[in-house]
Amino acid sequence: MAVKNAFYAQSGGVTAVINSTACGLIQTARRHTDKIGKVFAGRDGIIGALTEDLIDTSLETDEDIARLRYTPSGAFGSCRYKLKSLEEHKAQYERLIEVFHAHDIGYFFYNGGNDSMDTAWKVSQISEKLGYPVVCVGVPKTVDNDLPITDCCPGFGSVAKYVATSIREAGFDVASMARTSTKIFVLEVMGRHAGWITAACGLASEKEGDPPHILLFPEVPFDPDRFTARVKECVERYGYCTIAVSEGLSDASGKLIAETGSKDAFGHSQLGGVGQVIAQLVNDRLGYKYHWALADYLQRAARHIASKTDVDQAYALGQKAVELALAGRNAIMPTIKRLSDSPYRWEIGEAALKDVANVERKMPADFISADGFHITGQCRAYLQPLIEGEDPPPFKNGLPDYVRLKNVSVAKKLGEFKV
Repeated sequence: MAVKNAFYAQSGGVTAVINSTACGLIQTARRHTDKIGKVFAGRDGIIGALTEDLIDTSLETDEDIARLRYTPSGAFGSCRYKLKSLEEHKAQYERLIEVFHAHDIGYFFYNGGNDSMDTAWKVSQISEKLGYPVVCVGVPKTVDNDLPITDCCPGFGSVAKYVATSIREAGFDVASMARTSTKIFVLEVMGRHAGWITAACGLASEKEGDPPHILLFPEVPFDPDRFTARVKECVERYGYCTIAVSEGLSDASGKLIAETGSKDAFGHSQLGGVGQVIAQLVNDRLGYKYHWALADYLQRAARHIASKTDVDQAYALGQKAVELALAGRNAIMPTIKRLSDSPYRWEIGEAALKDVANVERKMPADFISADGFHITGQCRAYLQPLIEGEDPPPFKNGLPDYVRLKNVSVAKKLGEFKV
């Protein structure tokens, strides 16, 4: 088989460990120079392919590529840009193949979530039709943990560790001042339709009375009366109440509690501020003084407290993606396959992209307590191994020492393309 170059792109919201996947992928490709020439990265994700804005990763030192394993966010840039359907905008896919052909790219690795797996699947289809076959491998990534088939998604374990730690620490703070000051603390976390991150907050509560006392999931319709009654009960019993809430919390009619009315680049409703809405509701009805916090980018960028399990799995998936591609396994995604909870054991599996694309996995009903306000033992058994282990980055002058790559562009060979 002739030596071909590879194209790698990061997509959607970045994570604390997506660069660990990039590290595993690039390091593995460098060990197979008999089959893979250079690894080009898309500057700002798939937009880099469409605009022929490619980064030559071969110009980065082995040492700097190795440091990616300890660096958060997207080293090559990411984007929220969903390619339209083949029928609606075939020219976009034709452009991708044109760029791949011009730069002798025979492997396409797309590191992202649901929409990204759909894009990789479509590219695998049209490349055959256009007479320039490209081996397409999707590489899972999403803090939302909502991809099907894979047991968990890289990025989630580290977010889970961060939010569970944060709400435990905030709980200590509130408890110490509750008699004369704040009695309510609300932490808003990510999760549009799936409450995995909110569930992870529940790991901080190991015995009766431990915060968080209430979890609000997108899977459970929000009932203001039941909620405020539970808050009152907690304050009377424990002296304070801490709450974790998913950004996608909805009422019984399906209306988002904190929808701004605008849309993001994928066409999803823009969310924000549900934590404040919930805190104000408690104040209006019960009169308790409150504080609320928005974990926002902090939760997904917190490499300093990343889960070792998460880092190891992210790296292994990058490795496996290359191995699958070199074996000619097209339109496929490596997955995490759980072998046991305790001791926790896992291995890499695989799934067809067509079975992953645009499918969203929500929290199972048996992971949510009967009253809808907390997690079950089954959920705890699933979540616990994903946050375990520490893998801190190197520190310099008291701060994490992260790498910034040179990201040198490849010379363009084609005309301009508008996105």
